[in-house]
Amino acid sequence: MRLGDFLTPAVRLGVTGLSRAGKTVFITALVRNLVSGGRLPFFSPEAEQRIVRAYLEPQPDDSVPRFDYEAHLGDLLASPPSWPESTRRISELRVTIEYRSASMLKRAIGLSKLHLDIVDYPGEWLIDLPLLEQDYRAFSSEALALAAMPSRAEFAKPLLAFLAGTDPAAQEDEQIALTGAALFTDYLLAVRESGAQSTLAPGRFLLPGDLEGSPLLTFFPMPLTSEERPPRGSLAAMMMRRFESYKSLVVRPFFNDHFARLDRQIVLVDVLGAINRGGAAVADLERAMTAILKAFRPGANSWLALVLGRRIDRVLFAATKADHLPASSHERLDAILRQVVDEAIARAETEGAGVSALALSALRATRETTATQDGETLPCLRGTPVKGERIGKVTFDGVMEAAIFPGDLPADPAAALSAARSAETSSLELVRFAPPRLSNTISDGRPAAFPHIRLDRALDFLVSDYLA
Repeated sequence: MRLGDFLTPAVRLGVTGLSRAGKTVFITALVRNLVSGGRLPFFSPEAEQRIVRAYLEPQPDDSVPRFDYEAHLGDLLASPPSWPESTRRISELRVTIEYRSASMLKRAIGLSKLHLDIVDYPGEWLIDLPLLEQDYRAFSSEALALAAMPSRAEFAKPLLAFLAGTDPAAQEDEQIALTGAALFTDYLLAVRESGAQSTLAPGRFLLPGDLEGSPLLTFFPMPLTSEERPPRGSLAAMMMRRFESYKSLVVRPFFNDHFARLDRQIVLVDVLGAINRGGAAVADLERAMTAILKAFRPGANSWLALVLGRRIDRVLFAATKADHLPASSHERLDAILRQVVDEAIARAETEGAGVSALALSALRATRETTATQDGETLPCLRGTPVKGERIGKVTFDGVMEAAIFPGDLPADPAAALSAARSAETSSLELVRFAPPRLSNTISDGRPAAFPHIRLDRALDFLVSDYLA
């Protein structure tokens, strides 16, 4: 490591997202707009013209894979452009920012520098952290209660039928363990594919990586009627032992090696998608938010206080895909997310970290326009819907642009959430859009910036105080 790295302060920004929230696009667009030096009017150091330049440098952690910024950027700049593949593992990228300090004393010394170390990790890993507070009995009770819910019961039928014919007191058996773990995994995958958020612990069952097939992922929840510890050598004792191994060998190392070293955190959430899918998806989102906020609870009685203290002092929840709504609904999406976060904070008894929420689109795929229908002027979005997307009887081909009126969110966030909780479907007409055709033109030695919605506000909340 160079001497300058010891003298330059660094902020470690954790970036994670719930299912389909657009984490890879967020990081790619954030870095692109930083290094291009443009389109960030609400990022106060940029607005004050104190940012001199930003550029990529080698990351400090040699054991962590590098976030493949160039490959993801290439997908977005291709002709035609495509959304990059989701990342399924932890990765890191360092952006160094040179700036003029707002302090006259620091400015007299010369230019200042800050290393922004972006740590990208799957949202499933964050959902796993509350497991550290649970024993196997509590984990099983919660997992089986979720499996019995109407929105999940159909997916859980094979698992529940298997459990009904399995005796926890029976002798431990590797084949039974493999069968039960496979059924449990199939159930979790089916729930995720249905559009649920990320209340799907254990997360590595969904993203096994090189752990696939290992005993660490060969367990499943069981209904335990007795409060007594299962007899040695029983199937329940086997499951209990492997659950504890999962916590100590998978969850805790992630906490110690990565999560506990973060300074700031952004959690990307597809709130709009949950609202669009109806009450079951909204309820799942709310459970996910509560579970996540428990990971940022540095109160006196929390296990986090013993190790983490108050290191993560700012957490931003961001509702992505704001570009799927007209501008008149952006503040409303903001307010709905804040309502969800506030309620989750109360349930999680969170204290210590500064929590905020906003709606954004890291890469804007649509443009505002209007259309007239039956004499009424409607705010519409113009973009290219992904091939196969449908509205009514219209199926889009993935090539032609279309002007779409998606509908409006209610002005009252409490009323909007109440309606979404009780609805089976949404009145919104939402489609997925292809990426816009982006310019890579170089101007003043810098590449063209990417269009976005409120990416600068997110950046301002997360790091502007480090650039004072």
